[in-house]
Amino acid sequence: MDLHLLSLLLFCVCRQGLTNDEVLNDSPIPLIPLMPSHPKEESGNSAPSTQEPSKTGHPSAATVPPLLVPTSGSNGDSSEEDNQKQDEGCRAQARRPKSRKALAYAIQKLGMKMLGQMKTGPEQPNVIISPLSISLILSQLALGALNETEELLMRHLHANTLPCYHMSIQNFLERLRKSDLQVATRIYLQKGFEPKPEFVNQSQYLYDSEPVTFKGVAEVNEWVEKATNGKVSDFLTSLPPNLLLMLINAVHFKGEWKARFDPRFTSKDVFYIDDKHLVNVDMMMGPKYPLSLLIDADLDAQVAWFPFKNHMSMLVVMPMNGQVNISDLATKLNISDLYDRLPEERSMQVKLPKFKLDYSQELCEALTNIGMGELFTSPNLAAIAEGPLLVSSVQHKSSMEITEEGAEAAAATTVVISRSNPSFSLNQPFFFALMDDKTQAPIFLGVITNPNPGAPAVQSSGGSGGDKNDKHFDKSFGEPPK
Repeated sequence: MDLHLLSLLLFCVCRQGLTNDEVLNDSPIPLIPLMPSHPKEESGNSAPSTQEPSKTGHPSAATVPPLLVPTSGSNGDSSEEDNQKQDEGCRAQARRPKSRKALAYAIQKLGMKMLGQMKTGPEQPNVIISPLSISLILSQLALGALNETEELLMRHLHANTLPCYHMSIQNFLERLRKSDLQVATRIYLQKGFEPKPEFVNQSQYLYDSEPVTFKGVAEVNEWVEKATNGKVSDFLTSLPPNLLLMLINAVHFKGEWKARFDPRFTSKDVFYIDDKHLVNVDMMMGPKYPLSLLIDADLDAQVAWFPFKNHMSMLVVMPMNGQVNISDLATKLNISDLYDRLPEERSMQVKLPKFKLDYSQELCEALTNIGMGELFTSPNLAAIAEGPLLVSSVQHKSSMEITEEGAEAAAATTVVISRSNPSFSLNQPFFFALMDDKTQAPIFLGVITNPNPGAPAVQSSGGSGGDKNDKHFDKSFGEPPK
C-alpha cells in the first residue's frame, strides 16, 4: 500500500498603497524556481545584489544570533558569548520530550481550528490540510513581526508554553527530514526589494529558507511539481501586482503500511455519505489485518491506528452517528491520550476505501475568522522592512492518494488469536490525522465525506439508517458507555 500526502502553502507580502509602476521595472512579476533540501545555488539565483549585505554573511549556528524567543523586548546589547549560551540552552530545551510534546499540541490546536474553517462543496466534498505547513509559515512570518502583531501570531501558534519556540521548530524539522517526510522552504524577493538582513538570515538559519529572486510563475510551478514528485502542477496562475516578498513551503510524505492490503481483495463496496445517500467505492480489504482499535466514549466514535514504516501513522476517528463534527472534535480530541489508550493490535477484517483527493483554499478568510485579520489590514512587519507592509494572499493546496502499492513489512505478520473474528469497516465519513509517532504531532489533518466524488450518489434503501449501524460497528467491541 502506498500513501502520498503533500501540502503547499504560499504567503504573499505586499507594500500598502504601492502603485504598479513603483513595484517593478520588469513585467510580469518574476518568480524563482525552488529546489528542495539544500541545492547548490548558481550565481544567478542568489539574493539581489542591491541588497545590503548581512554583517554576519551566510548564516550558520556559529555566526547567527538566533531568535529563539519572541523578539518583543529583546536586548540588542547581548554579547556573542551570551548569544552562544542562549543558543546552547535553547537547543538542549528543544530536544526535551516535554518541549516536543508541547510543540505537537500547539500544531494540533492550530490545525483543528483551521480545519473547522475549511469550506466544502460538490467539487471539494473532502478536506485535507497540513497544520505543520501552516504553522511553519506563520512562525516564519513571526520573525518579521513586532509588538502586537508578533504577540498575535505567537498566541495563535500557542507558543506560550515554548520559550524557545523557533529553536523547537528547527529541531522538529531536523527530525522530520530524517524520516519519509520532505520539507522544502523558500523566500522569494521582488527585484529591487531589500528586506532587513536579520530577517533573511534568521529565516535561513532556523527554517532553512534561502532568499532567491523572482524569475517567473512557470519556474515556480516547475519547482512545485518537482518538489512534490509530480503530484501538483500549475500551482500558481497569478500573483498580486504589488508583491514584494513571498514565503512558500512544500511538505511531501510517501509511506507504506507495515501491514499491506492485498489488491486481490479490493472490490466495489458502498460508502454511506449520510443516512440517506451512499456511493460505490473501491474498497480495500484485509481479511486478518492487525489493527489497534478502540471505542472512545467522549468522542462517541471508533478510533483506529494504521502504522506506517519509519515512525509515522494514520489515526482515524469514525463517529458512531456517521457525521464528522470538527468543532466538537476540536474541543474533545486529545491525541496523546488516544495514543496512551490504544490497545494491542488484534487480527480482524478491515475495510479501507481507496481514494485520491485534492483540496485547495485561499486561507485569508479562515485566518481572519480565527482572529488573525490584522495580518491583512495593518500588521507591524517592520522586522522585514521599513514602511507599511501587509499580507495579501495565503494559498494552501494539499492532496492525498491511497492505493495498494508498496512493500510489505517483515514485522506485520503477528496475529492475535481470539474466539471471535471482529471487523472494522471505514464505510462512512471519518476524520484522519497523519501523525509523527515520536512527538505525536499531526502533519496532515483531513475529513473524508465521499471517497469517490466523481460517482453519482444514490438513495440508500435503509432510509434513516436501519441496518447500516450493524454493518459499521462490530458488537464484540461493545458500545460506548452512556
